[in-house]
Parts: sequence; C-alpha cells; structure tokens
Amino acid sequence: MNKILTLILCLAFLSGFAARPKHQYIKIKTDMGECIIMLYNETPKHRDNIISLIRKHVYEGTLFHRVIRDFMIQGGDPDSKKAKQGDLLGDGSLGYTIPAEFRDSLFHKKGVLAAARDNNPEKASSGSQFYIVQGKKFTDEGLDSLEENRLHFKIPVWQREIYKSIGGAPHLDRNYTVFGEVISGLDMVDKIASVARDSNDRPVVDVKMSVSVLKRRAAKKLEKQIN
Repeated sequence: MNKILTLILCLAFLSGFAARPKHQYIKIKTDMGECIIMLYNETPKHRDNIISLIRKHVYEGTLFHRVIRDFMIQGGDPDSKKAKQGDLLGDGSLGYTIPAEFRDSLFHKKGVLAAARDNNPEKASSGSQFYIVQGKKFTDEGLDSLEENRLHFKIPVWQREIYKSIGGAPHLDRNYTVFGEVISGLDMVDKIASVARDSNDRPVVDVKMSVSVLKRRAAKKLEKQIN
C-alpha cells in the first residue's frame, strides 16, 4: 500500500512539474490598451525582481512618465503614483539596484522590455524603473555608423536583419539590461509613444498602468498558442 501511495505522489509531482510553463509572463494594462510580456530566463535577477514587485502591487497606479516617439516608453517610477501634472519624474527609487545581466543574444529590438538606470559605472539597473522599446528601422549604412562611432563592436548579422526589418534601438545594446519582450499588444506601445508630451517628455495626459503576473494555467495556454 505504501509503495502504491509513493508512486501516486511521484506521478503527481512529475505531472505538476511538466505543467509548468517555460517562461513567466506579465500583463500591463493602460487606458490605451494592454500588452503581454514574456520574461527571459537568461536574466533571472531582473525576472524575479519584477515578479516580486508586481505581487507587492508596487506598479499599481504608476505612470509611463517618459515617452519618446521612435525610441521608447518608460515607467515604474514609484514617485509617479501621486505625482501632480507637470511634476518632474524619473528620479524615484526603491533604494536598491540590480546587477547588470548583459547577454549578447538579448538586444534592443522593437518590443523588448529593459531596465532603466542612472549613470553608475557598473551599469546596474534601477530596482523598479523599466522601458519598452518602440525604436525605428535602420539601414545598413546607419548600423555601420553606429558600430564605428558609438558601439565599437560588430552587430551580428542576424541582429542587423531584425533592426532593418522591425526596428529597435541598437545604440543601447550592452549598456542596459534587456529582460523580456512583448509577445502580444505591441500596438499599445505605439499608441503611448505617440501621445502629446511636455518639455520633459512626460505625457500631457497621464498614462497609468496596472501590472499583473499571468497565472500558471494562463501562461501554459499562451505558450501553446504561440508555439
């Protein structure tokens, strides 16, 4: 009887493990739409940090406080929750940083989620602030110029093709940690990036966000749809 019970428990454990999705996913909702972001397993410190903050409701009611068309939309400043219109945002902090997790295979193509940071020499990331890349399309000549004048390294051929076809912000590569990508709802990013903004690139009309973690069942269903 004990052997049978042990076997049942083992099968239940294996079944539960097999049911786990390959990645974790978050949903960002705004008045201008919503998007779903897949978090990269290759950047576990950033992945686990944002999951923890979401579950603590840190992002609830914060703003996309800095938007630049053809570049990116930035949010996650904890001070933005109670900010008045016209207040300068972007310096808010949770009092800690995250060590950089640069990976050559993770780059600033359109739709990626990356961590904002100040000008610290270690290039450590802000504990809460992030941005989503809108970017723009590049030509070979434009990428060649970036390589020579700003990057001082060669962009892999396969990445160049993506920068030419869907766009991005290659000048940020190896300078800011990329830790996820939008897999649904990229039009939300385009809409937010196009809103009217003041001289500090803050939207004239506040763009508030609500962020949640997809539950295991929803994440598993999503992976079946995209695979």
